Amino acid sequence: MMPVKLAYLGVVLIWTTTPLAIQWSHSEISFILSLSARMSIGLVFLIWLLMLKGQRLPWHKRAIASYFAASLQLLVSMAITYWASQWIPSGWMSVIFGLTPFFTAILAMVWLNEQSLSPLKLSAYGLGLLGLSVMFKSAVDLNQHAIWGVSAILFAALIQCISSIWVKKLNASITALELLTGGLLVSMPGYWLSWYWLDGSLPETVSVTSLWCIVYLGMIATIFGFSWYFFVLSRLAATQVAMINLLTPVLSLWLGNTVNNEAITFSVISGTALIVLALALYQYSEKTQKTVFKKT
Repeated sequence: MMPVKLAYLGVVLIWTTTPLAIQWSHSEISFILSLSARMSIGLVFLIWLLMLKGQRLPWHKRAIASYFAASLQLLVSMAITYWASQWIPSGWMSVIFGLTPFFTAILAMVWLNEQSLSPLKLSAYGLGLLGLSVMFKSAVDLNQHAIWGVSAILFAALIQCISSIWVKKLNASITALELLTGGLLVSMPGYWLSWYWLDGSLPETVSVTSLWCIVYLGMIATIFGFSWYFFVLSRLAATQVAMINLLTPVLSLWLGNTVNNEAITFSVISGTALIVLALALYQYSEKTQKTVFKKT
């Protein structure tokens, strides 16, 4: 079985490249067709992997509930994210998703009784929120569409947190591969019904870049990204998993600037610095908390 730290690193790297791949995947086709094609490719390969392993999806009540919980993230949050990606730079998507530790801390405290709001951690979340607020102002300065895009991503981040906490609370004792496959099966009608309602047409041609991005998102980002994410979620506290979203903004902004010529302003640099400081403070609070527990 893959070590948790390696899976965690894998999720960070995949989520770093995902925003840019999402933008490129629907540069010439509708966002909903790109998403539906991506998830369909992912589901086909997931079913194939289950067959290779000789596994069958569990269908007991708790497993089914977990599939629906996962579908909140796989369908609703992803659809909103794809729509918003039309209006904001790719690197900003990860930046805004950096708010998820704050959302998750509150939800985990209420639903999971996780002690995630200690004074040091609250300070870390506050710094992260301040950094994201600085970057949010830059997004607002872009245009009216960017404001809608930022707001949509914020909502998508909240839905992702609710989905993650719900999955963890159900604790269905199923593998990450089973959870992802079941979640996609539940979500698949929603993808294609949304495509039929919002678009309903197929393009005559698709660029090589868009095609390869869809394939990458379907085979790598969907299968490995979500599988490793759900695996890490089952092994670590929900707030620790949410900290992935404070690592990926820095890397995604650098990637967007390097590969896609996305501008990095002083506000973005300042916000990024605050986020990195928030992450360092959070890690320090984790070590301090463990030391206290050992002494008691």
